[in-house]
Amino acid sequence: MDTFTPAQRSKVMRRVKSKDTTPEMVVRRLVYAMGRRYRLHDKSLPGKPDMVFKGARKVIFVHGCFWHWHDCARGRRMPKSNTEYWEAKIRRNIERDLEHQRQLEEMGFDVLVVWECQTRDVEALRDRLRAFLEAPRRREADA
Repeated sequence: MDTFTPAQRSKVMRRVKSKDTTPEMVVRRLVYAMGRRYRLHDKSLPGKPDMVFKGARKVIFVHGCFWHWHDCARGRRMPKSNTEYWEAKIRRNIERDLEHQRQLEEMGFDVLVVWECQTRDVEALRDRLRAFLEAPRRREADA
């Protein structure tokens, strides 16, 4: 049973953002500080990646651990009420994420997924972003 009234639950869910989240802003600031420029949420690409580097053919998704079921403590926490609904919803998110990644890779893009929990270690995240952005494209490396 939900501990909120329908009106309270609606208010809580309206506050959940899909753009400009705190983890996304951490990643954007780090990338910008590296001198890299990007497009945000390109609607012409599958999944509307959070950051798009078209010339480099690279994209970054910043995923919330709960919403995309990361294997960290926050990601594997399931609500105690309406469990069937939440499991189905999150499984659809995972399936959609994988399909979007596959489509982007077929289009020649390299894809990096940054998890919300990974934004807490800024130094490690900076190193990971730099390695991803400076690495040659996989398609070029495979050729």
